[in-house]
Amino acid sequence: MGTALITGASAGLGLEFAWQLATARHDLVLVARDRERLERVAGQLHAAAGIHVEVLPADLSVHEDVERVAERLRSTERPVGLLVNNAGFGLRQKFVGGDLDVQEHGLEVMVRAVLVLSHAAVNAMVPRGRGAVLNVSSVSAFATMGAYSAHKSWVKVFTEALAVELSGTGVTATALCPGFVHTEFHQRAGLHRDNMPGIAWLDAERVVATALADVRRGAVVSVPSLRYEAVAVIARLLPRSVIRALSGEGKLLAKVRENEAKEPQTTE
Repeated sequence: MGTALITGASAGLGLEFAWQLATARHDLVLVARDRERLERVAGQLHAAAGIHVEVLPADLSVHEDVERVAERLRSTERPVGLLVNNAGFGLRQKFVGGDLDVQEHGLEVMVRAVLVLSHAAVNAMVPRGRGAVLNVSSVSAFATMGAYSAHKSWVKVFTEALAVELSGTGVTATALCPGFVHTEFHQRAGLHRDNMPGIAWLDAERVVATALADVRRGAVVSVPSLRYEAVAVIARLLPRSVIRALSGEGKLLAKVRENEAKEPQTTE
């Protein structure tokens, strides 16, 4: 079934990607900072699905570590057919008055690493005539919510531009733009179910299943759930001055609530 490389694979959406791809009989390369946690996850995946799992500990804010992951993507031995650029974190601060080191760390992980790893992956995939890159962006890419929003906007536009370049090569690029997903990512960012309306939250299993289905059909932008698709459409149509006015967290969630009646309820 081929090999998939997942960054940020030890928790959150990355872990869910690992389980769903393992269930579909893909061998895996798991990338994250914590070797012990990666090895524990690898053992569980191998035991449950019987697949081959490599662990590649790396801090994607460190250029040398990013290059090691890029070298694995360039390898012709057990070539990687799917790259999932998932690693990321909430900045938890405003830009003005914030810690510049934190801002630069976010830029390295969520922008530079995506650029370098996508470059390594597609340049290995195109000669083979097949492969896919899935870059995790965010619904905040359609808004103006600080540096995190800017990083994720870059990921979305970069992926769209990459998809144009890859047209006709047999290789695809997809940007996943989820909303709030109840994972460790949002817990670490201080976002919990009791702080947000229930309708704002998505189920990780559903988000990943939608993303992988969209990769299979060659979609360029994947926005899980009708409620967030509606928000994305509104954001595309409204003048940027209005988007800036609506980009406060509460106002954005108000738009999500407005679309509650348009989608059947689940156990999210």
